Amino acid sequence: MNPPFPISVVIVARNEAETLARCLTSVEGWVQEIVVVLNETTDDSEQIARQHGAVIKHTAWQGFRDTKNWALDQATQPWALCLDADEEVSPVLRKSIAIFFQRSDFSKYAGVSFPRKVWFIDRWITHGDWYPDFSLRLIQRSQARWGGDQFVHEKMECTGPVAFLRGDLHHYSFPNLASHVAKMNPFADLFVQQQLAKGGSFSLIAAFFRPAWRFFRAYILRLGCLDGYPGYYIAWATAFGTFVRYSRLYEAKHQRPPDA
Repeated sequence: MNPPFPISVVIVARNEAETLARCLTSVEGWVQEIVVVLNETTDDSEQIARQHGAVIKHTAWQGFRDTKNWALDQATQPWALCLDADEEVSPVLRKSIAIFFQRSDFSKYAGVSFPRKVWFIDRWITHGDWYPDFSLRLIQRSQARWGGDQFVHEKMECTGPVAFLRGDLHHYSFPNLASHVAKMNPFADLFVQQQLAKGGSFSLIAAFFRPAWRFFRAYILRLGCLDGYPGYYIAWATAFGTFVRYSRLYEAKHQRPPDA
């Protein structure tokens, strides 16, 4: 089977003009269709998507899971490659996908998973909690949907076997360290919403031990120490982010106005 392969690339984006072109360039020419779903975009994302031949759709934000499923429904090809605007299909991964579709048994799989690798500060992160971060992103649309929690941690769910490929999906999620710090509170917001929605309660034991465990697991057990200072920062930031989430949950459960 020669390209273009029977794949719809599906991207949900909001004001992603700085990264969208790189993502679209990485899939041009070897997929049948590119669908870009825009959510209240005010920058040049739509113009950039049109320049790369994408089909443009607009929708209101419905949460991660439901917005991504709505976007998936706009695709027309039997297979879908679900990407974020700050991701890029590496040449090695593109070759692995091509080899996959040349196999005689590729249709027996409901989905395909591959590692995702983050560029952070001055290097690719290849250890710790951030790698290999296997991501199930290439799926048969008839056998897979986004599932998981509505607020955060959406995940792809398949009804059949999953293949694993070589090659990394490149992720440029944080253009600088400040952008990483800035995401701590929004993720804490989602964590609190999730816990309150399911009736979760604050645990002092979890607030004490989970941050320590997250640092130890990332830096020691998963060898984040081999990623130099960025690996050290990531381990500490992950621990602190966990601490902030539980502290925000405590606040939500106990906050009251000052005594008169």
